[in-house]
Amino acid sequence: MADALKLFGTRDPVAPVRRLQAGRLTADLVSGNLRAVSFAGIEVLRSIAYVVRDRDWGTYDPPILDLDVEDAEDRFTVRYRAEVSGPGDTRLAYAAEIEGRADGTLRFAVEAVPRGDFETNRCGFCILHPIEGVAGTPVEVEHTDGTREASRFPDAIEPWQPFQDIRALAHHPAPGLRATCRLDGDAFEMEDQRAWSDASYKTYVRPLARPWPYRMADGAANRQVVTLTIDASHDAVPASPAPTGGPVDVRLGASLGEAMPRFGLAIAPEETADILARLDRLTSLAPAFLLFHFDPLAGHGAGALEAFARIAALVPDVEPVLELVVPGRGDTAGELDRAAHLVRAAGFRPQTLVVGPAADRRSTPPGSAWPACPPLDEVYRAARAAFPGVRLGGGMLSYFTELNRKRVPLGELDFVTHATNPIVHAADDLSVMQTLEAIPFITRSTRAFVGDKPYRLGPTTIGMRQNPYGSRTMPNPDGRRIPMADDDPRARGLFGAAFMMGYAARLQGAGIEAWTGASLAGPRGLLLADGGVVPAFHAAKGLAAVSGAARLDLVSTRRDRVDGFAALRTDGSREIWLANLGPEDEDVVLDGFGPEVAASRLDETSFEAASRGAMPPLEPVGTGLRLPPYAVVRLVSPQAP
Repeated sequence: MADALKLFGTRDPVAPVRRLQAGRLTADLVSGNLRAVSFAGIEVLRSIAYVVRDRDWGTYDPPILDLDVEDAEDRFTVRYRAEVSGPGDTRLAYAAEIEGRADGTLRFAVEAVPRGDFETNRCGFCILHPIEGVAGTPVEVEHTDGTREASRFPDAIEPWQPFQDIRALAHHPAPGLRATCRLDGDAFEMEDQRAWSDASYKTYVRPLARPWPYRMADGAANRQVVTLTIDASHDAVPASPAPTGGPVDVRLGASLGEAMPRFGLAIAPEETADILARLDRLTSLAPAFLLFHFDPLAGHGAGALEAFARIAALVPDVEPVLELVVPGRGDTAGELDRAAHLVRAAGFRPQTLVVGPAADRRSTPPGSAWPACPPLDEVYRAARAAFPGVRLGGGMLSYFTELNRKRVPLGELDFVTHATNPIVHAADDLSVMQTLEAIPFITRSTRAFVGDKPYRLGPTTIGMRQNPYGSRTMPNPDGRRIPMADDDPRARGLFGAAFMMGYAARLQGAGIEAWTGASLAGPRGLLLADGGVVPAFHAAKGLAAVSGAARLDLVSTRRDRVDGFAALRTDGSREIWLANLGPEDEDVVLDGFGPEVAASRLDETSFEAASRGAMPPLEPVGTGLRLPPYAVVRLVSPQAP
């Protein structure tokens, strides 16, 4: 039996999944909501979920009560109730009914009744359309006034809602298949969730332009219904679901003409003592750069800069990068001059500077007033003057969402940067891994408005270092899977290493100059309190070792199951890393790796040794291998003739 602590860094139980089926219609019931709604094996909707969110956009996770599931060959029915405890003595009780039929009709209805005036930012349905195979394809939108609009799902990521005032959406998930999703009970609109690295377009209840948080009146019932209807051509759609198993073929090819990103680590002031006490781990990992975060508004001062200087002096071959939050509370030039004086007085000599006003770390949703913020051209010019001779980067210290909504002036910048985070909206294992699908859309959308300007990315940790959408990140002392958590335990399991490798895979073709793919210490770090390291330490070390190396083409036939990257080492050999991105064993067929390929596996059996800092030795493999859940494997192959 798999060891949950090794896989996920926590024994927090995974929510059970129950497969519902009525003829060719299938869906997974998870925590009272539906996932992977499919017809004949073709995913139609990624999710239909009834969600209740607090004033910080935290999602309540109430227990499912009185669950009743009826299964028949041509129909399934689900009924349950749930109750949320809100601020004070307020509660929200709701009852749900789900019905699916073999003709492709699915109905999900919920009635919610507050006890006391219940405060929430959102209460109602969120419907997710998948992105792969759907982005850029036609969609028909029916509005609440009955008018119809022929349009397309966005290809480049939309900064604002692509569709508003929605009553129904119709699209073609596959040739011969038309799916219509009707929404009743409130006003709905769509946002492009790829902006947050979610692998979906989300249609949700209550427009963001309306005030939030808002109060649901005591005793006033709110009823919402989602109805999915599917029209299928029997000539085009299989009579039964297609098989999804079988081995994954991975083919190794020639050079792509691009370099691997230079790989670096993030360091915050509160983490410096641990790093200085365990400098051997830093030198062993050998990152290409260190991103030192400094925020005067968080109380960071001379002591933090002096610690940065000590660390930088001990690793002189590593590029020191200062990430500086500009308070924006008055004279911008004066603020940057004072920061530069502190930096010089501490003996810290950054080679690269990233600046961003504090105001831009907060999200500005549609309909909200933009906060007071100094003009970015002024910020960048003042930074140039205060820190002469350094490379200057700008963009967002938060996420792509904010960069896409406020596109920065490029003239003064040497590069553009932003971060990503995979647990903004959902934190179950599948959703986190599915965010990897969105990374190429994010990088391609960024390129569309920054052109060939050098592009840096990160930090990209699973745990959230800051929350642009609420007053705080969510504390997680029990090591659970919760959105917006400051500390996600999966970063300490094999899951975290697999996620990092999957992220590296999705950067192929993006032309990323540098990538801050991890924190070294702290709640999101690679170092453990007992002196050991997390599995992702070895993944990060592998990425650091090939910083700037020529990237080789690597193609997986099932990127959702197994993915990775390949690089050409200076000795002419080929370095390949693969990861199993899911909870099942995966058989992998290797193509183009050559007869002398050797592998080192990071999995449950090698977990203990790896936590002490040692990867297993390389051993010969043939043309295939089996990867256990969330396993990571390093392969080395002689250069092809």
